[in-house]
Amino acid sequence: MERWTVSELARLSGVSVRTLHHYDAVGLLRPACVGRNGYRYYGREELLRLQQILFHRELGLPLAQIAQVLDAPGFDRAAALRAHRQTLAAEAARYRRLVRTIDQTLAALEGETDMDEKDLYRGFAPEKQAEYEDWLVDRFGPGMAEEIAASKAKLKGASAADMARLQAEAEAIETAMAKALAEGLPADSSAVQALMRRHHDWVAAFWRRPPTAEAFAGLGRLYQEHPDFRARYDGRAPGLTDYLAEAMRVFGERKL
Repeated sequence: MERWTVSELARLSGVSVRTLHHYDAVGLLRPACVGRNGYRYYGREELLRLQQILFHRELGLPLAQIAQVLDAPGFDRAAALRAHRQTLAAEAARYRRLVRTIDQTLAALEGETDMDEKDLYRGFAPEKQAEYEDWLVDRFGPGMAEEIAASKAKLKGASAADMARLQAEAEAIETAMAKALAEGLPADSSAVQALMRRHHDWVAAFWRRPPTAEAFAGLGRLYQEHPDFRARYDGRAPGLTDYLAEAMRVFGERKL
């Protein structure tokens, strides 16, 4: 049976020898055996486990949580790989949309082409806008149609540079929230609440007026209730939708 030393596995996987030693020390990735010479040797089973560790790290899970997942009774490696593929495919599609929007916005800023207003929003605003608007009106009543119209009127005068800035801010906030979730920061921690201040300011840029505590918490519930928003946030990091909604609720209670 083929075996790989820790140095060989490091070269094969791109994971440093020091990190592999750490994984061994914390019980996350044990070698198949240790030779009389003191060398660690890894087999194919350990290589496949390391692949799972790296996939879960890409999705933002901390090491302790990865160990719980991999060591859980009934863990199905093939099912986990299919789940990884689905999440990463959704993330890749999202990034492709963002890249297209950036390219289009840059071309418009440089005077190479005109840009339709609706294209400014692709990647961070709902692409199926009419469907979402109907859902909002159905969920919150006829008064929501007026709010939507006011928001559109406010954004109509925004420049391509303004929209690109808002787009970049949305991406930065979501990335930081996913990192905070992976690091186990509580939703009411000062770091997360500072992100909620930025998120509140971002929402205010789209709304007719800055959201009240009730409205901001309600927006968080909307993220939880609408399947597309839940797919967006949980596709970035499992559990991010509920984490974000709770952070928004706390911010509303404390700051608004």
